[in-house]
Formats: sequence, C-alpha cells, structure tokens
Amino acid sequence: MSSQPAVATATEERSGYIAVLVFPLLIVAGGVIGYLAADTVSGAAPFVNPLLGLVMFTMGLTLRPADFALVVRRPLPVVLGVIAQYVIMPLCAVLVVSLLGLPSELAAGVILVGCAPGGTASNVVSYLARGDVALSVAMTSVSTLLAPLLTPLLTLWLAGRYMPLDGAGMARTIVTIVLLPVIAGIVVRLLLTPLAEALLPVLPWLSVAAISIIVAIVVSGSADAMLSAGALVLVAVIAHNLLGMALGYGAATLARLPVAARRTTGIEVGMQNSGLAAGLAAQYMDPLSALPGAVFSVWHNVSGALFAAWCRRRDRRS
Repeated sequence: MSSQPAVATATEERSGYIAVLVFPLLIVAGGVIGYLAADTVSGAAPFVNPLLGLVMFTMGLTLRPADFALVVRRPLPVVLGVIAQYVIMPLCAVLVVSLLGLPSELAAGVILVGCAPGGTASNVVSYLARGDVALSVAMTSVSTLLAPLLTPLLTLWLAGRYMPLDGAGMARTIVTIVLLPVIAGIVVRLLLTPLAEALLPVLPWLSVAAISIIVAIVVSGSADAMLSAGALVLVAVIAHNLLGMALGYGAATLARLPVAARRTTGIEVGMQNSGLAAGLAAQYMDPLSALPGAVFSVWHNVSGALFAAWCRRRDRRS
C-alpha cells in the first residue's frame, strides 16, 4: 500500500518533466499555426475562456488541503512570495514599458501580464530546479485565489492610463474562469480521490494542449501586427521575465530563506499565468494587447527550463 503513492508521484513527476521540456515547442507550434492560418483559427476565439477554465480545473485537481496547510506552518516564505508576485512583476512591467516606449496597446498587455497570478508550470519547473515544491504549490495557489481581486485592481491602476478598462468585468471573468474551476478541481479530488490521482500523470499534457490552442487563437487575432511588433514584444517579455526572476530570488535571499526556497521564489515571481493575461487582453483590450501574453507563454517556459538546468549543474559541481 505504501509504495503505490510513490509510484504515482514518480510517474507524475516524469510526465511533468517531459511536459515542461516539450512545452515551449508545442507553444511555438501553436503560435505558428495561429499565424499561418489566422483566418481559420481566429474563428475559435469564443473558446479561449473555456480552455482557460479547463487549465485551472486541472490545477485544482492537483491540489490537496495539505498544500494550503503550508501557509499556516511556514507563513513567511509564502507571504513573501505572494507579495513579491504582486509587487515586483507589476512594477517591472511599468519599468519595461517606460524604458522601451511601447505603444499603448502593447504597454497595457505587458502590464496585464505583470499583474497576473503565478503560472501553473512554475510548480514543475521548481521541481526540476530542485527548489521547494511544496512552497511553489502554496505560492501559486494563494496568488491564484487572490487574482480576482488583485489582478483587475492593479491592471486598472497601472494600465488604465493607456486605455479605458472594465475592471469589474475582468474580476467577474477571473472568478468564472479561474477561481470557480480551481475550487471545482479541489472538490473533485476530495470526492473522487482515486480517479483524480489516476489522472495526475496526464494533467500536464492536458494543460499544455489547452494553452497551445489558446496561444494559437490569441496569435491569430493579432497576426497582422506580428511582423512589425514581434521583436519589440520579445525584448519586453524577456526583460520582464528575467527581472522578475532575479528580483524574486534577491528578495528571498534578503529574507535569508534556504537556497531551495530562493529558487522557488525566483521561479514563482518570474513565471506568470500568461495564458490568463492573453485571454483577458483579447476580451477587454485591443487584440494587439494579447500579444505579450502569448509571447510570454513561450518564453517563460524556456527561461524556466534553462534556470532549472543551471541549478542542477550548480548542484552537481558543489
């Protein structure tokens, strides 16, 4: 009996490891398809929110009450990580758009990415980087549960000067496609534990497939602007992501957290739920505003995998 959970966990981790390595390739493929078949793919725009809901439901299926108990047992690193998430990334976004002089549509999109909660792939990247996986899950979960309040408020405050925004509408949408699906996933895992645990190995692939389709749809909506704005958006996204990871790691270092927790905090702060940002931008902003979220979805998985590889190499040397 005791060996069964260990086997399931090993299978889940192996599946997650492969998913993170292949994820950027699948996202790129989705973006290419969205660009080349823009007229056809753009017709699937109404499916973006249901697909995001599916991604968040799969996240809920991976959560257990014990994951939230860490908030009580070790509140400092969780609170530090969540505060850093909603302070560092929004401010880094404002800095990047100011330095690059981005047009209003792109600036609002970059800021929205910065105001989004932590990305679900951060948990697997934290595992690959030999970080504190339990802390990663707790940070992602808490930042996600706070998203219906903090994401619209911060976006309205920081991006409202670039274009008129419907903060209340964004909050309702986040509740519908983020909060409720996550809670539903948690409930399903509690009520149907054996079935949920049997599905754990395939959940990363389901999330990857859904986000790849979302990226294809989002890119199709701004395909005309890809050639003119693509390079500028890529620079903004790389700068935003790397600043977030570095400052998140630095904040954890100043708080004298263990090395594993420092790695996790850097990953959590730098990796955003950019699929959510892209979907919200497509619905409440200009189609061009969704481009930073789509590009971020590709890049933060590349940078996360590279950071994990660097951490493992450093551990081997020491």
